[in-house]
Amino acid sequence: MNQWALILTAAILGSGAAIARASEPEAASPAESNVRGAPSPNIGADRTIHFSLKAPEANSVQVAGGDGLGAGPFPMTKGADGVWSVTTPPAVPGFHYYWFVLDGVSVNDPASQTYFGYGKETSGIEVPEAGADFYAIRDVPHGEVRAKWYFSRTTGAWRRALVYTPPDYEKNPKRRYPVLILQHGAGEDETGWTRQGRANFILDNLMAAGEAVPMIVVMDCGYANKAGTAPLAIGPGVSRETIRIAFRTFEDVIVHELIPMIDAAYRTMPDRNHRAMAGLSMGGMQTLFVTLHHLDRFSYIGSFSGPVIPGINTGREPQGNTPEEFDSKTAYEGAFADPRAFNKRVKLLWLGVGTAESPMFRSSISSAATALQRAGVDVVYFESPGTAHEWQSWRRALNEFAPRLFH
Repeated sequence: MNQWALILTAAILGSGAAIARASEPEAASPAESNVRGAPSPNIGADRTIHFSLKAPEANSVQVAGGDGLGAGPFPMTKGADGVWSVTTPPAVPGFHYYWFVLDGVSVNDPASQTYFGYGKETSGIEVPEAGADFYAIRDVPHGEVRAKWYFSRTTGAWRRALVYTPPDYEKNPKRRYPVLILQHGAGEDETGWTRQGRANFILDNLMAAGEAVPMIVVMDCGYANKAGTAPLAIGPGVSRETIRIAFRTFEDVIVHELIPMIDAAYRTMPDRNHRAMAGLSMGGMQTLFVTLHHLDRFSYIGSFSGPVIPGINTGREPQGNTPEEFDSKTAYEGAFADPRAFNKRVKLLWLGVGTAESPMFRSSISSAATALQRAGVDVVYFESPGTAHEWQSWRRALNEFAPRLFH
């Protein structure tokens, strides 16, 4: 498997490290992501997590999850009452997907709310971060998140976008607003940024503090295939040509359907100086793919943990397993070849990654940022301390990115 196939695999699978124990954590309290009244899972003051599941007929039960929970699956211990339990090591703060493996079958936790991740509804847990309330629900004016359905001639199907309107949208009927298109990652959907990412609360808080310009945020489904064609699977080992075809179709939806629809339905400022696009992981890759093709439509660009693959716009595969260097003159069909012209057109190019992410993510993103800076391209590079390929990295990224928009 070549370097870039490994990157795409890592984008979906994630990693971590820890050892579990059977005892319940001290001073534990139910997770806020539990269904109403469910006492488990509960989280200790040290961020250890106690999971339990009543399955008296099961022969083995484990708990597994994404980045931040640790290197599971963690074996659970069966009690005399038929309840299986385990306490996992301190988790990284933030939101994490998880599931039980019951006699080899992955199942959701009936005590947890579910969130769309890993291509299906999946259990999730919110682990508090001490002193961090930038994504909390505060007593400030709140915007609204609306569902906007539209028919896509490109895909031949109805699509749903979620649209955040700022707190004063209804109070100022003559005011127009800039637009941020904000995309989810692979295996997730348009609900990810508000349910897992809490983007609406992050923006509410920034606007209330006067740190972000009031804006409309559009979160569309990141999958698209041409009408009459089979869906293209974006996953481990996928070829660049498959990615290019899938992203081209999504690009057509964004440019020719989503933007005109949003401009017609909402009070936007419909020009490139008031339009931004950003995304996480696959959404970051899509952002670079779409915006660098259409600098006549976007002037703010953000990629959060999006692997930077120089030849993705052409579909050319790298030769052998030799790491591919980022060449600022040729990458993305020469979008950065003239740094002075690029800097004049683009008001913000922002790249971010978590410090605990796989070296394949960090190396591709940081090396691209370094190469661009050396070439004279203005780029902001951000690292989220202690977080991996997970929602806490992307919450922090949005909190840093949004205040830089539309000035």
